[in-house]
Amino acid sequence: MNLQEWFEKGIDPDEYIESMKTNKENLLHVFDHFEIPDDDDFFKQVQKKNLRVIVLTEDWCGDAMMNIPILLHIAQKANIEASFLARDNNLELMDQYLTNGKSRSIPIFIFIDEEGKERATWGPRAPKIQTFVEEATANLPAKNAADFKDKQKQVFTFVSKSYRENTDFWNQVYLSIKQTLTNI
Repeated sequence: MNLQEWFEKGIDPDEYIESMKTNKENLLHVFDHFEIPDDDDFFKQVQKKNLRVIVLTEDWCGDAMMNIPILLHIAQKANIEASFLARDNNLELMDQYLTNGKSRSIPIFIFIDEEGKERATWGPRAPKIQTFVEEATANLPAKNAADFKDKQKQVFTFVSKSYRENTDFWNQVYLSIKQTLTNI
């Protein structure tokens, strides 16, 4: 399938959010509390590009929980239509957008033009968020250690709480997506 067909296969943001079972409340919290900057020139420039975006995601993903609301604000302001696809049900597409050529990390935002041609991709994290995650997970015990799963769960809880509450993280995501869209 080409990207236009993938876009048409997806569901709209409202349908995606309604279907969520894991991070719906946190995603809506970020959406409701993120204040998109007044940057009319940026949004006018993006509108001229007539972009659409395919969002590869899963509702259990903490990164998606934080990044998608920021994208939705940008999309609303820049008239970018979004189409959501579940990663695990669309591995043929996901495997074309592996992180570091090996990981099915999400979310992945694939920006396409009117003809369905890829113009840019973004994801799964803004660079400063990637650094935060690397630092948060740096001291985990070896995967075969008896306490690995407990320690990993603690780290994931800490990271998810940070994603929900740290407005500086939200701004970093906004700036990172903005840079991607500016460079198209």
